[in-house]
Amino acid sequence: MRLDVYRTGELDADPPLRWHDVAPSKILGIGRNYRAHAAEMNSSVPSEPLMFLKAPSALLPPGGDIVRPSGYRRVDYEGELGVVLGRSARRVTESRALEYVFGYTCINDVTVRDLQKKDNQWTRAKGMDTFCPIGPCIVTGLDPGALRIVTRVNGEIQQDGRTADMIFSVAELIAHASRFMTLQAGDIIATGTPSGVGNLSVGDSVTVEIEGIGVLENRVVDDVE
Repeated sequence: MRLDVYRTGELDADPPLRWHDVAPSKILGIGRNYRAHAAEMNSSVPSEPLMFLKAPSALLPPGGDIVRPSGYRRVDYEGELGVVLGRSARRVTESRALEYVFGYTCINDVTVRDLQKKDNQWTRAKGMDTFCPIGPCIVTGLDPGALRIVTRVNGEIQQDGRTADMIFSVAELIAHASRFMTLQAGDIIATGTPSGVGNLSVGDSVTVEIEGIGVLENRVVDDVE
């Protein structure tokens, strides 16, 4: 899987370079990083970043099919800003954290709500194959605190938020996470989702659009053995 890399302002031009194969050592997710989303989930606002891991095998390219596992009531979309690390980060300060960023992309943090509630931890709920659509490209040089995120299902807007509303900024997330684990080049941080999450059905088309980056589109298919 490869993603084109665009410099800021060149989204409509041919990519000036290609990012290496996407093979992060980890995908670090952030839960409840928007107050309105915490409220819609009937959950409290965390006092520090709520971190979890998604399996790298969950990565799905633009245009790939999200496989909806059968037997579950809710398999939700979660449109998010993705942060791709450009170099190893360990115990970095918030003031220098953005120096470690390679670029930004769109992510759909697909989640089985039934399992999230049942397991009391989120490995199964968020780590299944195809549960981390990413793309359509990685863009460098953006201001991660001033971007609009819009998620559509079958063309209808379901989520419409701004990264300015994140509880913990990208710099805060990198600094916090790097206190507990080494973030390596190629690692991805999914920074949390705005309010408006909801269930995906087989046959749905879901898009995550972030200004300055583009549109990530995927289709939902049945889990056929």
